[in-house]
Amino acid sequence: MKFETYGNCFVCGKNNANGLQLSFEIDREKQILKSTFIASPTFQGWDGIVHGGMISTLLDEATAKLVYELGYQAVTASLEVRFKKPAPILEPLSIHGEIIEVSRRLIRAKAYVAKEDGTILATGISTFLKNSLATAPSP
Repeated sequence: MKFETYGNCFVCGKNNANGLQLSFEIDREKQILKSTFIASPTFQGWDGIVHGGMISTLLDEATAKLVYELGYQAVTASLEVRFKKPAPILEPLSIHGEIIEVSRRLIRAKAYVAKEDGTILATGISTFLKNSLATAPSP
C-alpha cells in the first residue's frame, strides 16, 4: 500500500472546498514546518475559543504533513496533546512542527500552536508507524 494524496486533505488539501486549505513552509534540512491559521467562529467550542478538536487537528497535521513531505510512508499511531491556554478565534495562530526521532519502524515528531506574541497554547507529541508494505518489493 502506498499513501498518496490528491489534494483532498481536510487541513492542507487545495481541492477540498470544505477544508482549511492551509499552506505550510517546510525546511527539509532542519526537518521543521510552520503555518498560520485564523479560526472563524465555525471552529469554536466555548464562545471566542477554538474547539480543542480543531487544535488537536492542527497539531496532528503539523507533524503528519512534515512526515509526508520528508518522504516517509507512515501513519499516526498516537498523538498526545497538552492544552496550556485557550486559543482565541479570529486571531492568527502559529503552527510549528518538528521531527525529533527516526528509527527503523517509528518516527516521533512534536508540534505546537502559539499566539503571535509567542505564547504557547497547545503542544503535541506524535508517533508514526512506517508502512513496511510501501517499501516491500513487488512479487
